[in-house]
Amino acid sequence: MLRRLLQPFWVLLAIIFLIEAWLWDHLEPIVARVVSLIPLRALKRWLSARIDTLPPALTLVVFCVPVIMLFPLKLIGLWLLAHHHWAAAFCAIIFAKLLGVGVTAFVFDVTRDKLLQMGWFEWLYQSVLTLRAKAAELVDPVKARIRELVHGNGDGWSSRMLRVILRFRKSVQAR
Repeated sequence: MLRRLLQPFWVLLAIIFLIEAWLWDHLEPIVARVVSLIPLRALKRWLSARIDTLPPALTLVVFCVPVIMLFPLKLIGLWLLAHHHWAAAFCAIIFAKLLGVGVTAFVFDVTRDKLLQMGWFEWLYQSVLTLRAKAAELVDPVKARIRELVHGNGDGWSSRMLRVILRFRKSVQAR
């Protein structure tokens, strides 16, 4: 019974996790393109050379610095929310999120080899990759059901619902 009650919570958590993973996957190439456009390639080489001289534990500090630096931007978003500036708060939080994922992807690309030298970090990294696969496995049936509802495949409830929605939409447009 408890498992059945917790199922929507786990699906929601998996969806959030997959959104994060999707952002990471899609922002990392964009960040790479931005890095190639502006003269950050020299910065990346300089940063890589400095990181090569650091022990893995200090590399972890370098990896965490962007997260710490972006924290005030997220606080600004929360302050805007508290003062009912919804649009500005939404923009600030989304901007902080996208910038954070982008910068973290850039810094992780530079620090990955050193970070993976630490056993616990490699275990954590592999665990996140495994969790990501499990989350995708958990969400795939939900995605398939949503696709079925949207496309109305078959003669079941979903196709009937789609026909009802399309009829309603046409009647609203006709008015």
